[in-house]
Amino acid sequence: MAKLHYINNVSLDGYCEDEQGAFEWGPMPDDVFQTYIELLKPVGTFLYGRRLYETMSGWETMPALAEQSALTAEFSGVWKAPNKVVYSSTLTDVATRNTRIERTFDPGKVVAMKAEVEGELTIGGANLAAQAIKAGVVDEVRLFVWPITVGSGKPALPAGIGYTLLGFRRFDNGAVLLRYKPSAR
Repeated sequence: MAKLHYINNVSLDGYCEDEQGAFEWGPMPDDVFQTYIELLKPVGTFLYGRRLYETMSGWETMPALAEQSALTAEFSGVWKAPNKVVYSSTLTDVATRNTRIERTFDPGKVVAMKAEVEGELTIGGANLAAQAIKAGVVDEVRLFVWPITVGSGKPALPAGIGYTLLGFRRFDNGAVLLRYKPSAR
């Protein structure tokens, strides 16, 4: 059975976006970017909220992103290959191949998908991930914690859930990758 991972960037005070909805807290060093690529290589299906999908779709629709460096080219290829499921009640069309729209999040369908798909699954978008974590279908949370505080904004994790630390990795820029198993389901 495939595993479902939630991967996100988060400020030191727990937010994945500031009050204005921004999440660009500095340039991504090569070692962090390479780690993202390695985490995404086994993914066979991305589960996305609408906003994150629209942001990430640029890796397929804007070739200039991939042309910036060898790492961006590799990331673009790794991102384009998997299937994508976008959860949205408003989106009417998708801009990328291998992509379908689901109107509502159904944990039972995600469990069935985990049993049927090739490769791992990754969920993105804090609101969508919060639903999946609360429903108990997320197997691992992977947070890139950046050494900055933003004060307020969108929390990366839902309240009231416990987590067990599985591991961590430090990066030269001060960021840390934390891996957790949601434990209170």
